[in-house]
Amino acid sequence: MHGGYEALTFWHTILPMKQNAESETRIEDIARQRLRSLRLARSWTLDELARRSNIGVSTISRIETGHRRLALDNLTELARALETTVDELLTDRNEEDVVIRPIKSKAGNGAVQWPLTRRHDPSGRTVAKMRIPASKRRPEPRVHPGRDWFYVLTGTARLVLGDREYRVEAGQAAEFDTMTPHWIAGHGGPVEILTIFDRHGELAHLRPEAARTD
Repeated sequence: MHGGYEALTFWHTILPMKQNAESETRIEDIARQRLRSLRLARSWTLDELARRSNIGVSTISRIETGHRRLALDNLTELARALETTVDELLTDRNEEDVVIRPIKSKAGNGAVQWPLTRRHDPSGRTVAKMRIPASKRRPEPRVHPGRDWFYVLTGTARLVLGDREYRVEAGQAAEFDTMTPHWIAGHGGPVEILTIFDRHGELAHLRPEAARTD
């Protein structure tokens, strides 16, 4: 059991000394809301998070509902299981800059991406703009749980689902089950798309190296 002294020590370690009790309570409440939101965004039950974090179901339930003070060891394990950081859970975003400034990066197979959501978005979704070149050869198809959605901004997308092939023109969108082997390339030139991925899609398409090591 983690007594009140340990929890008090933790908050005095993390927060500046000028923080008052009201500020500590607000930030602790924010952390509880984020823990619950991240868990629900992944459709995890308390039992699933308990399994992944090695923390008891009743302990997690009491943390989420405010019946137990947050302790550093619990917060660290929960952040690890939810693929975020303690800092992300504790940051007070009242003064947060709401403007997202996309940074261009490579996404594999010659594609370029601009992430339009922040990492570890509580929704569990990643929105990105992508520019995908035309390809004369068939790229390695992707298979992962979930569904993918994209909207063509410019150009024409060549979408292959299993043994079927589609052309998706500018102004059109596509949605499909991603357990079907699939890949997207430009047709007759590069295509720019706006796409929404869940965590599985993000790993498979935006961070392929991470997907191969999971």
